[in-house]
Parts: sequence; C-alpha cells; structure tokens
Amino acid sequence: MAKIWQKKEIDNSELSKLVETFTVGKDRELDLILAKYDVLGSLAHTQMLAEVGLLPKEELVPIHKELKNIYNTIEAGEFTLDESSEDIHSEVEYRLTQKLGDLGKKIHSGRSRNDQVLLDIKLYSRAKIKETVEQTQILFDTLIGLAEKHKDVLLPGYTHLQIAMPSSFGLWFSAYAESLSDDINSLYGAYALVNKNPLGSGAGYGSSFPLNRIRTTELLGFESLNYNVVYAQMNRGKMEKFVSSALANIASSLAKLAMDATLYINQNFGFISFPDVLTTGSSIMPHKKNPDVFELIRAKCNKLINLPTQISMITGNLPSGYHRDLQIIKEDYLYSFDTLIDCIKMTNTMLEYIIIKEQILEDDRYKYLFTVDSINELVNQGQSFRDAYVEVGQKVENGSYEKPNELKHTLEGSIGNLCLDEIVKQMIKNTEQFHFTKFLEKENCLVQ
Repeated sequence: MAKIWQKKEIDNSELSKLVETFTVGKDRELDLILAKYDVLGSLAHTQMLAEVGLLPKEELVPIHKELKNIYNTIEAGEFTLDESSEDIHSEVEYRLTQKLGDLGKKIHSGRSRNDQVLLDIKLYSRAKIKETVEQTQILFDTLIGLAEKHKDVLLPGYTHLQIAMPSSFGLWFSAYAESLSDDINSLYGAYALVNKNPLGSGAGYGSSFPLNRIRTTELLGFESLNYNVVYAQMNRGKMEKFVSSALANIASSLAKLAMDATLYINQNFGFISFPDVLTTGSSIMPHKKNPDVFELIRAKCNKLINLPTQISMITGNLPSGYHRDLQIIKEDYLYSFDTLIDCIKMTNTMLEYIIIKEQILEDDRYKYLFTVDSINELVNQGQSFRDAYVEVGQKVENGSYEKPNELKHTLEGSIGNLCLDEIVKQMIKNTEQFHFTKFLEKENCLVQ
C-alpha cells in the first residue's frame, strides 16, 4: 500500500525499511486502540465538509455508510491494520478507496495526521476518564460502606511509624474515600483540557478551506474548541501531562492504601487479614501469606506517579509545532488508563473481602495511644495544658500511667464524628461536573 504522503515510487531498500521500522515503532499496535475514535473523527469531519460544500452531499452517504461499517468491525473486534499501513488514518482511507474508489480519497481534505491523531487521543482519553471515574466511584462506595460498618472498631494511629493516637477503621477507610473525592476533582480539571476540539488545526497552522470548526465541536460533543491552531498542536504533550498528573493523584492514593495494607497484614501488626485465595504463599515457608496483590498495586501505581515527569522530560524543551518526539509519549500514556483501572478494581476486590480484627487496642502495648486524651481530660478539669502534659508524661516515665475508660471525640472528621455524609456529598458534586452523557449522545448519533 502506498503511503498517504507518498509523491513518487516508494524506496524498498533495506535502509528505507530500517528507517520505517524505527520511526513506526509500536504505532500500528497503539493505533488499534485508537481505531474507533479515528472513525468517529472522520464521520464528524466529512459531515462538516458536506455542510460547507467541500464534499457533495450525495457522496457523503456512501462514505458514511462505509465508515460506519468500519466502526462496527472495530466494535466487533474484527478490525486489523494491514502490515503495509503506516497508521490507522491510512488504513481507514485505504479501506474506503477499496470500496468506493476515489471517493475514499476525499476524507482527508482540511486535515493533517497531526490534528487527526490529537483528536483520536482526546476522544480516547475522554472515554477512559469516564471509565476511571466510574471505577473510582465504585471503590469510593466500598470505602464509605466499610467506614460505616467498622466506625467503632479502634485502630492505632501512627506518626513517624511510632504509636501516636487512637484511630479507627472508620477513620482509615473514610480517609481514602475523601482522598479519592479530591482526586476526582483534579481529574475534572484535566478532563476540561481534554474536552476541547483540535480538529481543523491541521499541521498546526490551520487551513485555507472554509472549515467549520464549531460544527465538528458540536458533532463530537466537545465542550469547546482549541481556538488558536498553533496552541491546538502545542496541546499535544501538555494534555497528556495534565491527564497523567490527575491519574497519578489517584495512583498515589491507591499506593498509600496498598502500603498501609501490607503493613497491617504483617504479623507484627495483625490488624487485617484476607482469605487465602487473595494472598500467595512461599515455596519454602508454609506459614507465609504474602500480600502480593497490594505490592503489585503499589509498584504499578508508583510507575504511574512517574509518568508526568517522563512526559515533562520529553516535551519540556520542544519549540512550538509538531515534533516526532510526541510519538514516544503515546505508548505509556494510552496504557496508563487500563493500568490504573485494573489497580482500582483489584483494590476494590481486596477490600470487599477484608477481615478486620477487633479489640486491637486492648493489648497493653497500645495504652500510650491515649496520653493526649488523658491530658485533655485534665485540661477540662481546670489544669493548664503544659502542667497536664508534664503530669501525664511523668506517669508514662514511672510506669503508673493508666489509659482512660472512654473516649470523647466529637471533632468534625475525627473517630467520633466521621462526617461520612459530607464526604459523600463532596464526591457526588465532583463526579456530577463531568456531564459524560453529552459526548456519549453525540457519539451515538454519529454511528447510528
């Protein structure tokens, strides 16, 4: 198959093939991920071309029919890229020309592969952000449910990994729930950047065709468009960094939760456990129950946390305009969504089967967790805080300290007042910002 940029007979020398192999890399594999989004973009673009008079309306019907056939093939999992195709754009155009002849060559008018691939990545990112939000919401609900169920089960709290103050499983679970709520809020900021239409920016300098960019924005369900055509192309790399930073926030919450879990399942802590099917054993130590799932979640999430830095290192010193360096970002970026979603799902699965140990704080080793409560009790009786601190400290030193019989924590967000309803309200507010139904309805209209 001839290259869509080819102007003369192709050079089939070994040197030419070497260059092609190096420059194409894994693009064909990655373009399969973007395939259906490329077709969506072509449906919207050709619709607009017909409306502005650059494509006869009678020619639009067969083009749309074949584009929809390709889309359905992709959705059925039966679509492949020919080995001679450079990318998804040339494959779609090739299939159209095979069916429609010269009509298939008309779909590229007013476009460059630069704005096509940027559009594809944005449409893919939009769909994957939706999936990420949905899976995060499921994990959030699990955490809130566990917080409510175990709100009265006390747990040691630590600072510097030293026994500090009393906590609870309700406080622990809901801390991560609220963390995810803030993470979703940061993801919305990235989503707003994604949800702008770059189509029509061409190679970065627009087109002399009378294209209607507002119309393709409407057809694809974007909130607005990248107005400046140079900035639209500058958005490549910047968008991926914004999104990966937001994904890294969720990954950071999961990695910290996974680290807690690996500590708490340790025999020296013994706060939680899991059914044998969710842990792994040792080939030589029959007593082992290893938290491999949490360790892999931690490692995968730490890798995701590094992705924004990786993107910054590739794009940080690039001038304006398109550069092939941006291709290198594509692989890790596209796969980052599924990696994170898998980690979210596995975290949720593990938590659904978590076994909580009760009466942990009855062990005498934890009695010093309550020294602050003892100090506060003396302050409530009229002592100054400093005098109360010295008195309780002396009891700790001489071994006469006795923990209080009951705890009185009414502070908002503390073990006695988790404010779960307020955390849930925050999450609802944060997820409702996205308005995913708008782009879903528009995409469905294009392929019907």
